[in-house]
Amino acid sequence: THNLTTFLHFPSIFLQKDPLHFLFTILKMASSFQSLLKFFLLISIFYLSSAARNLNELVQDQSQLLHYHNGPLLYGKISVNLIWYGNFKPSQKAIITDFFTSLSSPSSSKPNQPSVSAWWKTTEKYYHLTSKKKSTQLSLSLNKQILDENYSLGKSLTNKNIIQLASKGEHKDSINVVLTSSDVSVERFCMDRCGTHGSSSSLVPRKGKVAKFAYIWVGNSETQCPGLCAWPFHQPIYGPQSAPLVAPNNDVGLDGMVINLASLLAGTATNPFGNGYFQGPSEAPLEAASACPGVYGKGAYPGYAGDLLVDSTTGASFNAHGDNGRKYLLPALYDPSTLSCSTLV
Repeated sequence: THNLTTFLHFPSIFLQKDPLHFLFTILKMASSFQSLLKFFLLISIFYLSSAARNLNELVQDQSQLLHYHNGPLLYGKISVNLIWYGNFKPSQKAIITDFFTSLSSPSSSKPNQPSVSAWWKTTEKYYHLTSKKKSTQLSLSLNKQILDENYSLGKSLTNKNIIQLASKGEHKDSINVVLTSSDVSVERFCMDRCGTHGSSSSLVPRKGKVAKFAYIWVGNSETQCPGLCAWPFHQPIYGPQSAPLVAPNNDVGLDGMVINLASLLAGTATNPFGNGYFQGPSEAPLEAASACPGVYGKGAYPGYAGDLLVDSTTGASFNAHGDNGRKYLLPALYDPSTLSCSTLV
């Protein structure tokens, strides 16, 4: 009886170690109907309280899938500087520049919805959770474009080289975006990443102050790994082999770059210096877009991008309208107000 009472007072310990052994031991030790009834009653209470506790913990954990790590976000007017490394056609550059100008275009002035600017507004919800400076929300504007068509650092770049290139842009209140052409290989490109974002710092001349700037790198994967970095405009390397979608700007490499650029831009806004909003290890964090992998429209599942809009003339799939009649496919963003992945369509 003493042993039975001990078991009944600490069911979680024994259940976790060996639930079957625990059950058989209890049945063996239960010499009376009253003891057995007590056992089942306590087990029921245990499971109910455990379920309630787990549900409560789940709700608490899900209050923010992407936890805030108390670091600064990007506020106020931030300039975007593009560093073109390698060979890009003017038409390819226009796809990228139109994307950036579309971010700040007022939704009310755009006859076509959904828009790129409407997609970008989801990032503002992160600012509302932390910012006390409601009047200084993030405002992006396209600034300098730097050309490096002669491959000054060669055609095989390291992470250090990426930071070198990013440093060519402005160092104060800026995001410097390095874009590498399809004939440039970059460390870990096509292995486990299609681009990356981070931050670096430099000493401001004559002021003795250190300026910290954010940077992004994205590579053109058209000839190196379109099945990894340009899906769904190319058949995937892994998983279900569905037919690729038609790229909205008729350029698999550049339309793929826009997807990755958009994802990294959202991550930069909400986690610019590695201590903003993210989940998991800081070296490989889940961020605003990467928390919703492979989701572009409602009904998405592995191998299926979701229910998208289709251009009646070209058959291209997209989910956002941009400036100059552009159409883009943009990734879903985790919406902290609904605790779910938000899509435009």
